[in-house]
Amino acid sequence: MKYLIFLSLLLSSSPVLGFVVLPNDHAQQAFGVKDVGVSTNSYHAPAEEGAGELRLIQTSPSETRWVTEEDKLELKRQGINFMDITETQDLGFSVGALTRKKPVFPSKPQYRSVIRPILRNLDMEHMAANLKEFTSFYTRYYKSSYGRKSSEWLHKQIALTAPGISIKPFPHKWQQSSLIATIPGKSNKTVVIGAHQDSINLFLPSVLGAPGADDDGSGTVTILEALRVIAGSDYITKYGGFQNTLEFHWYSAEEGGLLGSQAIFSRYERDGRDVVAMLQQDMTGFVRRTLDAGKPESVGVIIDFVDPGLTKFIKTVIDEYCDIPWVETKCGYACSDHASASKAGYPSAFVIESEFALSQDKIHTTEDKMEWLSLEHMREHAKLTVGLAVELAMAKFE
Repeated sequence: MKYLIFLSLLLSSSPVLGFVVLPNDHAQQAFGVKDVGVSTNSYHAPAEEGAGELRLIQTSPSETRWVTEEDKLELKRQGINFMDITETQDLGFSVGALTRKKPVFPSKPQYRSVIRPILRNLDMEHMAANLKEFTSFYTRYYKSSYGRKSSEWLHKQIALTAPGISIKPFPHKWQQSSLIATIPGKSNKTVVIGAHQDSINLFLPSVLGAPGADDDGSGTVTILEALRVIAGSDYITKYGGFQNTLEFHWYSAEEGGLLGSQAIFSRYERDGRDVVAMLQQDMTGFVRRTLDAGKPESVGVIIDFVDPGLTKFIKTVIDEYCDIPWVETKCGYACSDHASASKAGYPSAFVIESEFALSQDKIHTTEDKMEWLSLEHMREHAKLTVGLAVELAMAKFE
């Protein structure tokens, strides 16, 4: 295999100086360079810290295997999804998870008069400002100090965006904490809206930058804006809140194998938490490939490894509150944090910016930048988030 030596990038922008050697096909995707025919057996990319540590991963409902941290990176480079279950092997095996009665979702939206005024307050300028700041961190890699600092910034921003709302960090053994914001309801039944806050550069996570604008800065900002307008709505301030508890989650370490969300839903499963629905928003801003393919801008509704009843209701919410249609698409096993909720026995769903095959192709590189994204499309995802969150927060489940 041919290799490219990248010194200039490190000298100009990396906190670590030295040679970086990447497989040529990866380098072309990451940096837009052509094969220059350099071949050497003398240089190798420096190993990531803990690269040889063995981890237990799950690549399908019935397949597990032990791999190293470096193997995990290689699987992600190949587009193979997995859950790292090393610390969460009991997830989904409690009596509650195995016997939990599935909730019945509404057949159609019922609270238009409450939701439509809230939607009018969605502000793309707020979203743009938050995304610009969030992507200014060199990386949000969950093992790095940048990942810790970006999580601390996000915590403060949530507090400023939704004053009076409870916000708690969920610490992990790595540097970056997950975050949970809660609007208490009249019951303990809980609706969860999620996104992941971490980013990664798959070639050298601890060295190379990862702005992660689309993956998943876009989802992070989308649900933050939804929280802002819900928390500031007249319904909350005048009528004493919702029937059900509403939580917004920003997961750490999704890129490490859904580690943060597994830790949270393992805790919820042990504590007997009654989660009636969970929606993941992962990549909500890229539409260029869809439009270039001559297809209409749409919301991609994942239909594999999700709860069919919740997914069906999400389609009706899009029809009611969004100005663009939905399209069914698939992403495979464990493709985002909804898989952790699902494994714990909770109904979960996932929406993405487009058909999966037409989604952002610059993720996990230095080129996942804000300039490629559509704030208008992110606003459509925010409309869906508000619509679903409020509809289900007000619904009466048995």
